[in-house]
Amino acid sequence: MRRLDAEAVERELARLGASLGRPLAVAAETGSTNDDARSAAAAGAPHGAAFLADAQTQGRGRGGRAWHSPPGENLYLSVVLRPGLPASSVAPIALVMGLAVASVVDRHLAHLARLASPTRRGDGAVAEVRLKWPNDVLAGGRKLAGILVEAQLRGDCVSSVIVGVGLNVHTSSFPPELSERATSLAMLGIADVPRELLAAELLQAIGDVAARFEAGKLAPFAEDLARIDWLRGRRVEVAGVAGVAAGIDPEGHLLIRGEDGVLRAVAAGEVSVITG
Repeated sequence: MRRLDAEAVERELARLGASLGRPLAVAAETGSTNDDARSAAAAGAPHGAAFLADAQTQGRGRGGRAWHSPPGENLYLSVVLRPGLPASSVAPIALVMGLAVASVVDRHLAHLARLASPTRRGDGAVAEVRLKWPNDVLAGGRKLAGILVEAQLRGDCVSSVIVGVGLNVHTSSFPPELSERATSLAMLGIADVPRELLAAELLQAIGDVAARFEAGKLAPFAEDLARIDWLRGRRVEVAGVAGVAAGIDPEGHLLIRGEDGVLRAVAAGEVSVITG
């Protein structure tokens, strides 16, 4: 097991010209990188401060669900953002962070596709990356990464936003309860990309989309959201609303068209996909 190398991450950040990732803290083990980032933000950590760990003992996803965080295998990363936004505007930021993660994965899958051959990968096809509202990144229909966004408010303004990313990198097998619905870069055929490079690429992408979101909210991302919306056209149920998912509105709400033809917008909730 090779530990994350902080100096290698910093070299990659400099090479990419990333706007985030400084100061950088890399731990062998922590409870949760989001907790580390939130504590640091409360103590005055600047915009861009980043926290990585080789392992998490209390890693969590949305709704407090545990995130599989074994040592030395995957990427657990959190970053402090200090956007100049009112509290009412920050909720959809998880969606654009999903786009940031998807863009990084897409680049590596595209490189894999260029290298693929019929003898090595069957028909040469690679998995498609999709975003499942509100915060999951899927590849081949299985969960590859999750985003946890936690905002700290001061009155009607946002004091800080903690963006946490859990990206499955080297994991080759998952616990039974996850084995049918999770995947990793290694399982997709991307086995030789250093985690340090991935961390720097993610921080660069997060910085880029954060700046665009602060300037234009979801409008600059509408086309990309529509393109990789995994739920669109599927029958779903969330927050007591059932119907066919019909996209994401400008406020980041999931649109659902019911059997009565009425289009309803859902702000939050756990999505169940109805099969059969």
